[in-house]
Amino acid sequence: MRKIVAAAFVSLDGVMQAPGGPAEDPTGGFSCGGWTVPYWDEAMGQFMTGMFSAPFDLLLGRKTYEIFAAHWPFVENGDPIAERFNAVTKYVATSSAEPLIWKSSVALRGDVAAEVARLKQEDGPDLLTQGSSLLLQTLLAQDLIDEFRLLTFPLVLGQGKRLFGPETKPGALRLVETNVSTTGVTMSVYEPAGAIGTGSFQLEHPSEAEIARRARMEREG
Repeated sequence: MRKIVAAAFVSLDGVMQAPGGPAEDPTGGFSCGGWTVPYWDEAMGQFMTGMFSAPFDLLLGRKTYEIFAAHWPFVENGDPIAERFNAVTKYVATSSAEPLIWKSSVALRGDVAAEVARLKQEDGPDLLTQGSSLLLQTLLAQDLIDEFRLLTFPLVLGQGKRLFGPETKPGALRLVETNVSTTGVTMSVYEPAGAIGTGSFQLEHPSEAEIARRARMEREG
């Protein structure tokens, strides 16, 4: 059985749109494309190298696939990430009938969640997502993600496509690994850890003021 590993660059407020450049994805009027570039350092490079060292296939949404297909096949000078991306199988969630021009690309059409669930049951390397915010919402809704590898940048973008959308189901995560770059980027690995546990720091016997506050909250909805 294969794992699905969701890897993403995110801002402190959860935005993941256009991390690599202004022209990458300006949809919705997003004007901060390229926001990761000033923060890059050796520690981040090592984290990414470690992630790409283990065997994997790519699992991408159509828009991220198009960004990658217009970039990685044209990178020269023996870039190791380009070599890996060009060599691995690329599974692409798409509703388009347009052909996939990047070599070793396979279209996933129709019920994408069912197709991805089928891929998970097969033998083979882990399925690694990059970007693909819309596809991630489908995977999150169906509890298909086994691991998150997140680089969280010390900035707030305010608007843009988010990793965890409004329909994301509540759930706990377990921190497996974490490190911080010289530029303040937190690099963390998380695994799903079941339902959220809750408790209360309130008084065992609430005060009259607290009882009145709760009643007011109920009235105000």
